[in-house]
Amino acid sequence: MTAASKQSTSNTSGNKTCWSCKGPVAAVALFCDTCGAIQAPGQLDHFARFEIERDFNVDIDAIEVQYLKQQQALHPDRFATKSAREKALSQQQAASLNDAFETLKNPVSRAEYMMRMNGVEPEGGEGQTVNDPALLMEAMEMREALDDAGDRAAIDAIIRDVRKTARDCEKEVATAINGGAYDAARKLTTRLRYLLKMAQEARAKKARLAAA
Repeated sequence: MTAASKQSTSNTSGNKTCWSCKGPVAAVALFCDTCGAIQAPGQLDHFARFEIERDFNVDIDAIEVQYLKQQQALHPDRFATKSAREKALSQQQAASLNDAFETLKNPVSRAEYMMRMNGVEPEGGEGQTVNDPALLMEAMEMREALDDAGDRAAIDAIIRDVRKTARDCEKEVATAINGGAYDAARKLTTRLRYLLKMAQEARAKKARLAAA
């Protein structure tokens, strides 16, 4: 178990009180087992919501299965004849579920979320300037290479290189986050954000060339 995951599953344990029948209901449950009433989302963190350990290395496919299952259970059609309170709670649960899935499926947002859970503010937020000369140089060189790429083969080569570099960087982010090395995690997450953005821009340029 990693340093981060040791702090994890406590949020998934324990019960709360059902607002409808006043009976005990699991903290992670969408519905009361006794009366079937939809429950409030509560203060579950995103990992607890999917009943997984707080570890950067998540199984996205497994999370998506859980996400789709819960999304189906919270579909508005299922609450069309329910009370106003139950409709409101289902909407709150759906919003929390969507937020959890969107945050965890993206490695950058997942890393930033895990840092904030540990009281560390990520780099590069609103109004912040990145002052890492090595990263800025790397970003400038990648952008120049993309600007110079004049055909799809050249862009494909850039995409392959950037993806490989991003995968390696993501592994370093995982090691830093799970090991509690948040100063390193902040810098690596900023680099990963740059790399993913560059891959996105390369794909966009390739699409423009294909459409021309």
